[in-house]
Amino acid sequence: MAKKETVFFCQQCGYESPKWMGQCPACKEWNSFVEETVKSEKGKKVKAIDNAAKIVSINAVEGLDNARVKTGIGEFDRVLGGGLVNGSLVLIGGDPGIGKSTILLQVCRNLANCGKKVLYISGEESVQQIKLRADRLGAFTDDLSLACETSLTSIENMIENNKPQFVVIDSIQTMYGEDVNSAPGSVSQVREATNTFLRIAKSLDITIFLVGHVTKEGAVAGPRVLEHMVDTVLYFEGDRHASYRILRGVKNRFGSTNEIGVFEMRDTGLREVENPSEFMIEGKPKDSSGSVIACSMEGTRPILLEVQALVCNSNLAIPRRTTVGADINRVNQLMAVLEKRAGFNMFNCDAYVNIAGGIRMNEPAIDLGIALAIISSYKDKPIDDKTICFGEIGLSGEVRSVSMAEQRVKEAKKLGFTTCIMPAINLKSMAEDKEIKLIGIESVKELSRFLS
Repeated sequence: MAKKETVFFCQQCGYESPKWMGQCPACKEWNSFVEETVKSEKGKKVKAIDNAAKIVSINAVEGLDNARVKTGIGEFDRVLGGGLVNGSLVLIGGDPGIGKSTILLQVCRNLANCGKKVLYISGEESVQQIKLRADRLGAFTDDLSLACETSLTSIENMIENNKPQFVVIDSIQTMYGEDVNSAPGSVSQVREATNTFLRIAKSLDITIFLVGHVTKEGAVAGPRVLEHMVDTVLYFEGDRHASYRILRGVKNRFGSTNEIGVFEMRDTGLREVENPSEFMIEGKPKDSSGSVIACSMEGTRPILLEVQALVCNSNLAIPRRTTVGADINRVNQLMAVLEKRAGFNMFNCDAYVNIAGGIRMNEPAIDLGIALAIISSYKDKPIDDKTICFGEIGLSGEVRSVSMAEQRVKEAKKLGFTTCIMPAINLKSMAEDKEIKLIGIESVKELSRFLS
């Protein structure tokens, strides 16, 4: 008879330990261990595997053309690297109500309309509830089938009998295997379920989507090993009370991880935003201090965004610094550089920095935009509305070069900007342009001359 024993798992990285520990030795997280009961089958003889893998020369392997399947949603295909790869396992995470199930249902509709056989399995909703959401999205064909099931054994039999080309599992935390003695959503169950779907996807050449819940920190609930097992990890970002959504690729074995897709939530589902730059800077106030247009690169796509700053005298012993959409440590660093290298005394000022639209940007090229917005608000002098900027700022106050400067300038011209402030090093490698005035700067000391 199988003997039961207790094992402790790290919820962050999946590290296994026979006893509880305050800090995980693998990922260094504190208080991340949880206790689970597993089944030990010591002494059980393992049968030899007849169909063991064979060793072959790399030159003897026939390469695949990796023909991708288009989902019918351009922004979704962009993040995937051009479309779906057969036999891949795709994990989609995001906050509750952000639109994970909605976009997957739209993908299922497009695939079914193209004659692909699709199976949507939900462990959280009944088929009637899925039908209610589907009615808002439009007409569906009979190639899309629905099922409400949480047992891994039943789902595996269902897939083998129906032989669909695409499968959606909503969500991975609700699935459970009878052989694992722990509750659904636990570390053991999530790993077992993911391993099962990975085997199904590779053996039957089926593309499987997994919907994953996220923790308070925004990571997929369960061990980090879950992200290592799948082929692609996508995150849905944005405020669920706002209309926009950002689909970001975190891991992709078949494409770039720097691409993002922008969507707008409507009553009829998610709509693609083909020009995110125009969408992000829409509604910018005119002749207002503390507002600057910066340019960031997301993969191969330049995105223009509005950086807002509010600097005012503080009544607190320690001034308050708050950021939305930008790294607060980076903002504190930039304010220290402006104070030390450019002579702006802001040590007794509160500072609030916001990336309009709720999008989060971490590229160093927006440093120049943040610095200009802070100076503009501090001096209470606006910057010309037709001016755009990009560049990285170092601790010595120097403005360093950034990549893909030509693509950034081209995007600015397309949206009607007449002046571009950029690093002087990038300006040297660019030809003179009659449509837009290019200004190269070398230090933050030169920023004051751009205030009206």
